[in-house]
Amino acid sequence: MIGRTADESEPAWPRPVRAVEGSPNVVIVVLDDTGFGHLGCYGSPIATPNLDRLASRGLRYNNMHTTALCSPSRACIVTGRNHHSNAMASITEMATGYPGYNGAIPFENGFLSEMLLQHGYSTYMVGKYHLLPSREETPAGPYDRWPLGRGFQRYYGFLGGDTSQWDPDLVYDNHQVEPPRTPAEGYHLTEDLADKAIEFIADAKQIDPGKPFYLHFCPGATHAPHHVPKEWADRYRGAFDDGWEVYRERVFARQKELGIVPTAAELSRHDPDVPEWSTLSSDQRRLYARMMEVFAGFLSHTDHHIGRVLDFLENIGELDNTLVMVVSDNGASAEGGPTGTTNEAQFFNNAPEPFEDSLAVIEEIGGPNHFNHYPWGWTWAGNTPFRRWKRETYRGGTSDPFIVSWPRGISASGEVRHQYTHIIDIVPTVLELLGLEPPQSIRGVTQSPLQGVSFGYSLADGQAESRHRTQYFEMLGHRSIYHDGWRAVCPWPGPSFAEAGKGFGEPISARTLSDLDAHGWELYHVAEDFAECHDVAEANRDTLIALIATWYAEAGKYDVFPVDGSGLARLGQPQPLVAPPRSSYTFFPNTQSVPFFAGPRLLNRPHSISATVRLPDEGAEGVLLAQGTAAGGFSFYVQDGRLRYVHNWVGRETFEVTSTEAVPPGDHELRFEFEPQGEPDPVHGHGMPGRFQLYVDNALVGAREVPWTTPFMFNPGAMTCGADPGSAVTTAYAAPFRFTGTLHKVTVDLSGELIQDKESELRAAMARQ
Repeated sequence: MIGRTADESEPAWPRPVRAVEGSPNVVIVVLDDTGFGHLGCYGSPIATPNLDRLASRGLRYNNMHTTALCSPSRACIVTGRNHHSNAMASITEMATGYPGYNGAIPFENGFLSEMLLQHGYSTYMVGKYHLLPSREETPAGPYDRWPLGRGFQRYYGFLGGDTSQWDPDLVYDNHQVEPPRTPAEGYHLTEDLADKAIEFIADAKQIDPGKPFYLHFCPGATHAPHHVPKEWADRYRGAFDDGWEVYRERVFARQKELGIVPTAAELSRHDPDVPEWSTLSSDQRRLYARMMEVFAGFLSHTDHHIGRVLDFLENIGELDNTLVMVVSDNGASAEGGPTGTTNEAQFFNNAPEPFEDSLAVIEEIGGPNHFNHYPWGWTWAGNTPFRRWKRETYRGGTSDPFIVSWPRGISASGEVRHQYTHIIDIVPTVLELLGLEPPQSIRGVTQSPLQGVSFGYSLADGQAESRHRTQYFEMLGHRSIYHDGWRAVCPWPGPSFAEAGKGFGEPISARTLSDLDAHGWELYHVAEDFAECHDVAEANRDTLIALIATWYAEAGKYDVFPVDGSGLARLGQPQPLVAPPRSSYTFFPNTQSVPFFAGPRLLNRPHSISATVRLPDEGAEGVLLAQGTAAGGFSFYVQDGRLRYVHNWVGRETFEVTSTEAVPPGDHELRFEFEPQGEPDPVHGHGMPGRFQLYVDNALVGAREVPWTTPFMFNPGAMTCGADPGSAVTTAYAAPFRFTGTLHKVTVDLSGELIQDKESELRAAMARQ
């Protein structure tokens, strides 16, 4: 009541929104590229005692499905809508300008964090995000699709698809930060993420112990690079020497013992793209076994740090009243190629590493100097008992482990559930268990209906009939549809690359699509054929035709068209940037780095880099502009008084040019130019050949021809002015190698206007060096 004076008035305070007393905490753990046959509680020999402990206190589902790729799945998990409805048909880096494909999740598709925020929850996200358009991963924003813009009150992690576990690209709330320690000091990202998760929870609980929280915990594991302290990998010495076929057989037998797969299930066929272990040389078996040892150590190491978070919750008395869900975003990854790699960037640039090079560094795999990934055989094994893998909509790409634990709310424990579920079902289930209705609006935006189906009914009744009856799938042209125990699959480019005679990423034409519809669909009765072993299309033609029609109906409903099977080719397609298009970009020292897909695209085109500097009398050194890491990139820098430029081609070869004389003290414009000469050969991982040229104040001081450069992308590929932090592009210096003179600015010019030096004799002399 407001009167004339305080004596005549009665005060009142605004009432904060509080959750219903006793509401459970919510923890959703999203693993990355972890297959159905990778966790100990799903039959794997890999030790995951903390996840196994959750399973023993909760439930395991054997019929949970994802989209087969990370960003699309992660969007489904937080919104409860299908991935094309979220404009997330593929990863954000492959976005195209169609409604289901542009990578910008509509605000009418609210996040679970935004929903729970309205009901008095603290909301935290830690780890991998990968849910905003790549062009918006910059300090220029906009920030409305960053974690803090989508309902998370605190965030610590990395925004893109992957990062080094030793030298990560870290973001704290809305700004970049450096890791608190170096790899030499024992730093590892997973430990750091667990530390931050505990810190966020503790910060709030010490102030308001009764306030529940929602933690979205997304470690980089087990996505490449498979980075782990050597002692963790060494725990598995010799464990995989028998090969991938033996792994599958042992895991499959254990899955039957655990009730994870039906007793009548069959193990899927030997994949045509995977060689038999017995046909490999002893050196190949030794290398590939070590790659799997490193992966296994990575997963066990991750489980250990998830366990630290669970232990903290137990110590503060919160674990029993915490609803924990653990899922992977897709099946095991095949991005290491058929032979594996010590640098995943080679896969994305179609530049496979010679076997001898990988073998030479076998004891370094998993360490800071490599960006490693195991070969296809372990991918196939990791998805036991299913066929194929990530990016494909067979069950190997879409079926994943799923654990649910809530001791105070779920009476059953240690049991297996068989009901059909999809990750879009997670949000409606959480809301139902918390007694909440989906919001009609969030911050004034009317919300779209949830598309998932709560599986809350299955928690207490293992025999209940599945309520999620129909689900479409589409990923990079690979399509499938589930309905009431039947599954139709139209594999692109075919059941395997060997059988199709085509490689991943080849464009899909309308004519090819029509041919696939006429002849390419397969049919599996998964209610009886758990691992899609028997194509029964010929004997059930009417069922197949009905399912194909259902796929098209669902595709029309959820913005799936146009179907696009171009795959990796999309990485080379430019996306609109936040700022209007321009041919000149200016960068300043002591600023945040610019992610690869949000900055100027330098590859395969003429360009120049010009730095305006002042060198003191005693000289200076350091990086002027750098992009990428030891896995590939470039650096433009001064060292030993000379101007230098190095191009690191996918971590395998470096092309360098150095000035013939030292740069004198004073004010200068230091310039690098790339002049294309010839055509790129992306089939063999070769970008544009050309000429590197160095100038000091427009005078040519160094030049050389290069046979090729990088064709598609630097991964990771952040661009930084005035330093090269983290994993250095070149071994010629130690990171961050900050420039010690005065660096005013660096300008990148894409106009193609290159300097024409009239001193042709000097140019020719340089060319001969």
